[in-house]
Amino acid sequence: MGFTPGRRVAIASLVLFAILLFALPLLAEATGNHAIELVSRFYRSGSLVFGGGHVVLPLLQQSVVPPGWIGNDSFLAGYGAAQAVPGPLFTFSAYLGAAMGTQPNGWLGGFMCLLAIYLPSFLLLVGVLPFWDGLRRRISVQAALRGVNAAVVGLLLAALYTPVWTSGIHSGSDFSICTVAFLLLTFWRVPPWLVVILGAVAASAVAG
Repeated sequence: MGFTPGRRVAIASLVLFAILLFALPLLAEATGNHAIELVSRFYRSGSLVFGGGHVVLPLLQQSVVPPGWIGNDSFLAGYGAAQAVPGPLFTFSAYLGAAMGTQPNGWLGGFMCLLAIYLPSFLLLVGVLPFWDGLRRRISVQAALRGVNAAVVGLLLAALYTPVWTSGIHSGSDFSICTVAFLLLTFWRVPPWLVVILGAVAASAVAG
């Protein structure tokens, strides 16, 4: 039998989730502490994601690129690397924290960002689990989840366009490489890591 937290623990987790969501931005603004600001932005990104890690991509880009913490090219390079290896896309946050030019970075920054982006999911899971059996039987909850799932499709398309399309497709050759990569992944089931390598080689050959 799996572990199910008690109702008191669940309610405490939901309360802590809400407190951190609203208190961290206020604390970061009040103190001007970069570490708190970093945790706040990654926690918020992890809190607002539903339907897959790709939805978080625009949120993360807006959190780290405009402030100058990491360049857009480095951001997209890390995203491509995260796509090429197994595991959830949220691990991309560890790369961002480690690669940032501002302190904390390195292993400490990577650990902080990874913890901050996963913490909301953990708190929500603990908070909802004791009530889930009752909630999922409600017609209103089922309808709401269907609506959210439909909206996620639009969010995924938006994430494909910005930042991936707008930052990565600048010419006909870029579009051709993108199309071939899509075909390799979809129809020929080529491993993602190999597609990334082939795409890099093709882009270098075209640029050379």
